Amino acid sequence: MRLDIDTFREIANSLVRNRSRSILTGFGVFWGIFMLLFLVGGGQGLKQLISSNFEGFATNTAIMFANRTSLPYKGLKKGRSWNMTYTDVERLKRMVPELETVTPIVSNWGQEAVNGSNTVNTNVKGIYADYCMIEEPRIKYGRYINESDVLQERKVCVIGKRIYNSLFPTGGDPCGSFIKVGSVYYQVIGVDVSAGNMSINGSADETVSIPLPIAQKIYHRGNQIDLLCVTAHQGIRMSSLEDRMRQILAREHNWEAADKQALFVVNTEQMFSLIDNLFTGVNFLIWLVGLGTILAGIIGVSNIMMVTVKERTTEIGIRRAIGATPKDILSQIIMESISLTLVAGSFGIVFAVQLLRLLEKIVNSRPDASPVDFQIGFWVAVAAAVLLSALGVAAGLAPASRAMAIKPVDAMRDE
Repeated sequence: MRLDIDTFREIANSLVRNRSRSILTGFGVFWGIFMLLFLVGGGQGLKQLISSNFEGFATNTAIMFANRTSLPYKGLKKGRSWNMTYTDVERLKRMVPELETVTPIVSNWGQEAVNGSNTVNTNVKGIYADYCMIEEPRIKYGRYINESDVLQERKVCVIGKRIYNSLFPTGGDPCGSFIKVGSVYYQVIGVDVSAGNMSINGSADETVSIPLPIAQKIYHRGNQIDLLCVTAHQGIRMSSLEDRMRQILAREHNWEAADKQALFVVNTEQMFSLIDNLFTGVNFLIWLVGLGTILAGIIGVSNIMMVTVKERTTEIGIRRAIGATPKDILSQIIMESISLTLVAGSFGIVFAVQLLRLLEKIVNSRPDASPVDFQIGFWVAVAAAVLLSALGVAAGLAPASRAMAIKPVDAMRDE
């Protein structure tokens, strides 16, 4: 194509002469590219926003707790209660080597935490140091419970964000201070400000976490545990281990392994997989709608260019008569089509980016919100511009072919 200053001047004059049509047609392209990019950026931000509810949780985790049986077993009636024990922890570690972490939880609900004149209701959670592999803490002050705290049975605790705000309203580092939970005093060693909305036996921001041996003795739990949390080694799906863990626990506690109700299992792998599958479908729908809207705009560009070519039959015939080649006519029509789509598309890209930036500021202005990115990537915008150029060429091919077919004599006769 011949791309000199005269060609661009002719293109500009043509767009100005047909500005009402150009604006109307360009709006279709503008709306199409805006819809596509806004939906792509919005879908990405929405996925991050939903995923933030699971922030800090391992993606390959199972949380198990005992429930009443629903099937009879070896003469034993259904509806029986049973409890998991510390022995189950060692049994699973030994018999299921694919498990990376096996850690129990003991909880006590409805306790009152006191610091001076400040009080708040809380949930006490007894844990081992490796519980951080299940629910990753975000420590603002101090540290998390470690192996020494567990082995030496120290009366220490890590408090959640809400507990900290209620017991220490003036702020500051509370580590080293003592709080009373129930009838026992604990020394605060850390503040966990985890923001995830998913909780295991109580939300992290409303929990006082203490070493598990201390909880076992203070609340007279004996050998029983409330929950058993496990993670698998990298590359191993938790769903492939679930049946084997059921069989091990069923054999030890005398219930039917096929009894799904007897052992309730929450598999986070399935939840994360569900989210990924959901947004795979959402992304497909976004691209389907966006590309469909763009194609509708491009068809409009092609139709308008056809009308323009028909109205300029005489002009094109005169240009052919004074020496313009078919290639010159082809380049002008196609460049007009590309210019129209690129100008309208560029406005659509800019508008989508600015609106996504505004949406990002509104979402991230929430208190204690995890940052969410609604913006499209640079290369996505570049790909959109390339796509517009290609579609502009496609939209101009039919009108350009018609223009090249015009003969000077026929053009003069029409005049």
